[in-house]
Amino acid sequence: MYLTRDEEEILAGEEGESCRKAMELVVALGKIYGAEDLIDIASAHLSGASYKTIGDGGLKYLEDMANGGARVSVPATLNPVGMDRERWKEMHILPAFAEKQLRIIELYKKMGVMATCSCTPYLGDNVPSLGEHVAWAESSALSFVNSYIGARTNREGGPGALASAIIGRTANYGLHIDENRRPTVIIEAEIDGSVFSYSMLGQAVGMAVGGGIPYFRGIDPTVDDAKTMSAAMAASGSVALYHVEGVTPEAGNYDLKGLETISIGKKELEGAYEKLNTADDVQLIALGCPHLSKKEMSDIAAFLKGKKKKNRDIEIWFCTSSKIREECAEEVRIMEEFGPVLADTCMVVAPIEGVFRRTGTNSAKAGNYLPTLCSQEVVCRDISKLMEVVL
Repeated sequence: MYLTRDEEEILAGEEGESCRKAMELVVALGKIYGAEDLIDIASAHLSGASYKTIGDGGLKYLEDMANGGARVSVPATLNPVGMDRERWKEMHILPAFAEKQLRIIELYKKMGVMATCSCTPYLGDNVPSLGEHVAWAESSALSFVNSYIGARTNREGGPGALASAIIGRTANYGLHIDENRRPTVIIEAEIDGSVFSYSMLGQAVGMAVGGGIPYFRGIDPTVDDAKTMSAAMAASGSVALYHVEGVTPEAGNYDLKGLETISIGKKELEGAYEKLNTADDVQLIALGCPHLSKKEMSDIAAFLKGKKKKNRDIEIWFCTSSKIREECAEEVRIMEEFGPVLADTCMVVAPIEGVFRRTGTNSAKAGNYLPTLCSQEVVCRDISKLMEVVL
C-alpha cells in the first residue's frame, strides 16, 4: 500500500502512540481489502458505544486510547448507548451498568467525539454531502448516507471508524470506488407506500440479495421511508448501498443491461412479515429503531392524542435523539402519557433481556436484532396494530 510521507511518519509514531495505533489499524484493514492507498474523510460515525455490546474489554480499550492522548481530527458522532443518560432508572438499568455507560460516553467526549448518541446523525449534526468520503460504522446510517445522500463509506467496524476519525483517513477500497457502486440486481417493488411497508420491503430485499446492491423501481421513498428501508436491508442482509430510480443521486449513472430482475410483492412481503413475528403477545412495545424523526414523533402523537392507555402491564418506550426530543415538546407531552420518550438509546443496545422476554416493534431492523442481541421473541407490526393491545 502506498503511504504519503505524512502517513509514514504517523505510522512511525512521530505524532504519538495513539495516532500510531490508529494508523496501524487503518493500514492493516486496507491491506486485507486490497486498498492501494488512503483517502481523506470528511466525518465519522462511531458504533461501539453501549456498555452492553463492548463490555469491560471495550471500556479498557477506550480508556487506553483517551488517556493516551487520542483525539479525533474530523467531526465525529456517536451511536446510541445502553440507556437514557438521565432516565436510566425508568429503563430498569442497574447502577453498576449506568456508571460504566456514563464513563464510556465521557471517554468519547474526551477524544472530541460529539456525544449525540443517535443512529440517525444525518438528521442532526453530521450530514455528509454527495461524493464525500466518510467512515461510518452504524449499518443503517451508512446505508442511508451511501444511498439517499450519495456520500461514500464502507461498512466500518467500531474500532476502525474511531481509528479513521483520529487520523482523518480511511483505506480506499470497496464503496469508495466508482466501479464498486454499480447495481447488481433490479428490484421491481409493489408496496402500499406506508412506512411499515418500506420496512417489510427492506426485510424482503435483504433476505433476497444479501450483500448485493439493489436498484429499485416502483417506489418513491421519503427520508423516513429510506431510513426505515435502509435499516431493514442492512439487518436482514448486509446491504450498504442501493439505488432508487428517479430518487437517489447516483441512480442514473449506471447501465442496467443484463442485470437480474427480482419482483417483490404481496407474497414476498408476507414472507418477510412471517419471518419476523415469533410471539403472540408482548411485555414491551419499543418504537424508534432507527431513532424517531420529527415527522414520526408528530405522526405518533397525532395517533395517540385523545386516547387512553388501558393496559398498564405493557410498557411502551419511544426512542429518539436528544435533539429531536427537545424540538418536539408538545409531541413528547402527549406521548409521555403512554410511556417514556427516551433519548440516546434504543431497545436493541439496552439490556432489556434482564426484564422482558417478548417485545413489540414496527422495525424490521429491531425484529432481526432483538432475538439475537436481546433474547426476545418479537411481534413486528405497524404502530396502529401494535397499540391495539394497550388502547
